[in-house]
Amino acid sequence: MDKYRIDSHKLLYHVDRTSDWLAGKNIYPIYAEISPCGACNHRCIYCGLDFMKYQSRRLETALLKERLTELGRLGLKSIMYAGEGEPFLHKDMAEIIEHTKKSGIDVGVTSNAVLFDEKTAERTLSCMAWIKVSINGATPETYAKIHQTKPEDLDRVFKNMAFAAQTKKKNNYACTLGMQLLLLPENHHEAKLLAQKAKEIGMDYLVIKPYSQHPSSLTKIYQNIRYSDYDYLENELKDLNDKNFNVIFRARSMKKWDEAARNYKRCLALPFWTYIDAGGDVWGCSIYLGNKDFLYGNIYKNTFKEIWESDARKKSLEKVATCLNVENCRVNCRMDEINRYLWELKNPPAHANFI
Repeated sequence: MDKYRIDSHKLLYHVDRTSDWLAGKNIYPIYAEISPCGACNHRCIYCGLDFMKYQSRRLETALLKERLTELGRLGLKSIMYAGEGEPFLHKDMAEIIEHTKKSGIDVGVTSNAVLFDEKTAERTLSCMAWIKVSINGATPETYAKIHQTKPEDLDRVFKNMAFAAQTKKKNNYACTLGMQLLLLPENHHEAKLLAQKAKEIGMDYLVIKPYSQHPSSLTKIYQNIRYSDYDYLENELKDLNDKNFNVIFRARSMKKWDEAARNYKRCLALPFWTYIDAGGDVWGCSIYLGNKDFLYGNIYKNTFKEIWESDARKKSLEKVATCLNVENCRVNCRMDEINRYLWELKNPPAHANFI
């Protein structure tokens, strides 16, 4: 059971913001993705942001904290720290997480967890809503091949997350601990073993998700993968589910990847979220990083409010509304389910009043 709605969306719980958007008001985002660090300690063979070239740049801590305080005041509800690099390569990541929570913003982190050591876990677990670990193999050999790293990193990840689970239980923290497997021909045979190991060390869930080809990615080797070949896994993994652990098999997203069909003709979701890269640039969409038509501004030069209300953003939204062909966008993009929902709100079916 997907009680976290990972394979769906949660915009329906933000009625006021959605209502303001429907009324034509300029709303501030509910959710943001921020890349605190451009560098990465892995070189995953499927990486969608390989075109960003893992630049050795980091957001300046004091400036970021200033913007986080502002974002909290503006009504931002949540931030996922992830992006083009590994978040915990930022030397002040724990401090940033703490300040985000103090600003009234829920914190999630997607990480490979190699650097999520005991000291970091003890400092940050109380501040995070969740941490999700990208772990794409259950054996050192497969893991090292896909992550392009040392085989011993896998043991370190399991050790780090086992300690996190023990710390969470001891202190009764609310932080959800998850793992995520990107399903590939190289690792599908290890999905059940990974689920068993994740359950054994105290994880709350394991997500099994499909690949999604980024339009700008240098990697093309998985662009023709078909997920109907792996349907059998959904039933095979159900036996591991219980009240404390779930395998979330993203069958809906896999079906969308295989069929590549959308019910919407325009992207409507951009007012509800934003992306800030490791250089401080604020983007309308992470699919179009590097495309100046989607660049709103930079947090080193302006406040977020100034950026969000700028002419650059207004012009960008106008182009998206009139020119963007969503068929060229990434299948299973972050905002796909939200776009499906918003399109229905804007284009209701006949007899919609017969509730």
